[in-house]
Amino acid sequence: MPQFRHGDVMLEEVVKLPDASRKTQHTILAHGELTGHCHRIAERDSADLYDTSDGLFLHVTAQEATLVHDEHDAITLKSGYYRVWRQREYSPEEIRTVRD
Repeated sequence: MPQFRHGDVMLEEVVKLPDASRKTQHTILAHGELTGHCHRIAERDSADLYDTSDGLFLHVTAQEATLVHDEHDAITLKSGYYRVWRQREYSPEEIRTVRD
């Protein structure tokens, strides 16, 4: 399945949403903790974000949706389902979440 990297956010296309999912009231995939910018879907009503026990999942309901962040090039996502997670990095002390 196709994967997309957008700074510290990773998306992978999946076949469907997990059964137990709760729709969020926004489409912000990750808040930037250092800059205050966020990874989000630009167009209103083009996608829904779901919180599940397996993490976040994005459903692009329009033909396309644009993933944007002030410090990265935009990515166009086609209609479908995507698993969303924050990338992690290794250091000798710990495995930590990458932060923009």
